[in-house]
Amino acid sequence: MSAGGMSDQAIEERTEAVARRGVMRVILAQPRGFCAGVVRAIDIVERALDKFQTPIYVRHEIVHNRHVVDSLKAKGAIFVEELSEVPDGAHTVFSAHGVAQSVVAAAAARSLPVLDATCPLVSKVHAQAKRYVRQGRTMILIGHAGHPEVEGTIGQIDAPVYLVSTEADVAALDIAVDTPLAYVTQTTLSVDDTKAVIATLKARFSDIIGPDTSDICYATQHRQTAVRDMCKMVEVILVVGARNSSNSNRLREIGIEEGIPSYLIADASALDPAWVAGKEAVGLTAGASAPEELIAEVIEALKRLGPVKVEPMEGVKEDIEFRLPAELRT
Repeated sequence: MSAGGMSDQAIEERTEAVARRGVMRVILAQPRGFCAGVVRAIDIVERALDKFQTPIYVRHEIVHNRHVVDSLKAKGAIFVEELSEVPDGAHTVFSAHGVAQSVVAAAAARSLPVLDATCPLVSKVHAQAKRYVRQGRTMILIGHAGHPEVEGTIGQIDAPVYLVSTEADVAALDIAVDTPLAYVTQTTLSVDDTKAVIATLKARFSDIIGPDTSDICYATQHRQTAVRDMCKMVEVILVVGARNSSNSNRLREIGIEEGIPSYLIADASALDPAWVAGKEAVGLTAGASAPEELIAEVIEALKRLGPVKVEPMEGVKEDIEFRLPAELRT
C-alpha cells in the first residue's frame, strides 16, 4: 500500500492511463516560489554563517519551509523557539515573520548580536500601526490568530490590538461605532482576501482609516492572481509549499474556490498519481517560501508518469530586491 492509500496495482493502472492519454501539459505559474523577503532572509543566515562562522542561532523557522530550514541546519544554523535557548554572545537571527518588541528588548538586555531578517514589508506594517496609534487611533489587525507574523505585529504595538479574520469577527467587536480606528493586515493576505472584512469595518465604524491597497505585499497578490489565471487553463493544480505556510494554503484554497481540484504538497514525494491520472493540463505553482528546486522535482515526478510538456505562463516578472543589514553587505 502506498503512502497515499493506493495499492501498487492501482498506482500502476493510473500510471498506464496517464501514459495512454498522451502528452501532459504542465502549466507553470508566473510568478511562483521565493519572494524578495524570503530571499533576503535566507541570504542573511547564509552570509552570517560565512562571516561569523557556526553556530548561528535563528529564532523560529527563518521561513515556513522544511527544506529551506534543513538546508540551513546542514550549514550550521541552529533553530530555536525562544531566546532563552541562545547562548550568551551568540549571533542571533530574527525570522522573516518579525518579532515582538519584548523579544527585541530581551535580546538587547543580554547584548546578543542580532541580525533582523524581518521582511521589510512586515516592518512597514509595524511602522504603519505605530503611526496610527500615535494619532490616537485604536488598532485592528486583519490576520490569522497564532501566525508568527500576527504575533510579532501585535507585540510591536504598545496599545490594545483587536484581531479579526472574518466579517463575523468584525460584527462581534465590542467597540463604539464612532471610535477613531485604524486597520493593518497580515502581509500574506491579498486585497481579495481582506476586501470583505475591510468593507464590513468601514460599513460599521464611522471613523476608520487604513493603508492604501498599493501597500499590500506584492508577492502575495501576484501569486494569487497567477493561480486565478491558471484556473482557466488547467484541470488540476499542485501547490508546492509547507502546511504551516499561510500563503501556500491560500493558493490551494483559491484553486478550490475556482472549482479546480487543488493539492498542497511539501515536495515530489507527496504527489499522488491519482490526482493527475487522465488529466491533459496540470497547473503547478509554489508558495513564497518554497525553493524552485522543489518545483523541478515535481516536474521530474510527473515525467515518470508519462510524457510531459512544460509551458510557463505569461505573468509578472518580479525584480524587487531588499537590502541586507549593513554588517552583511561587505
